[in-house]
Amino acid sequence: MSASPAALREMRWWDIGPVLDLEHALFPEDAWSAGMFWSELAHSRGPRATRRYVVAEADGKIVGYAGLAAAGGLADVQTIAVARDQWGTGLGARLLTDLLQHATAFECDEVLLEVRVDNTRAQKLYARFGFEPIGLRRGYYQPANVDALVMRLPVQGTET
Repeated sequence: MSASPAALREMRWWDIGPVLDLEHALFPEDAWSAGMFWSELAHSRGPRATRRYVVAEADGKIVGYAGLAAAGGLADVQTIAVARDQWGTGLGARLLTDLLQHATAFECDEVLLEVRVDNTRAQKLYARFGFEPIGLRRGYYQPANVDALVMRLPVQGTET
């Protein structure tokens, strides 16, 4: 019997614990803190919201999450994470699609993101959506001192 596909929904404060568990499993060297998620969620609701955070839930368990910040016509993908047992299922693409739809709702002209230079799996996903590399941020991921590839996507043309 196969597991049911993950359902996407808005991230809420009670999701922070399970999200942190997944965050630490996937990004042990540069995991976000609870305070970082609390701060982001504080800007995700109401008429002046500038953030979109979504979780993917399958069989009662958080198996992915993603976040977007928007300001002044520019959106920035803050994070995307998918549990290892969900890799290859298309969940990353579904999370990214949700963020891009919200970038449009926030009336953004372009979306930026940073991705580890050694994360070719994520880079391929972003390229599939039309993101193009525009620069490097040296030593961006600490304490590992790993460079970040900066990628950009004009919001027009986000259809995949």
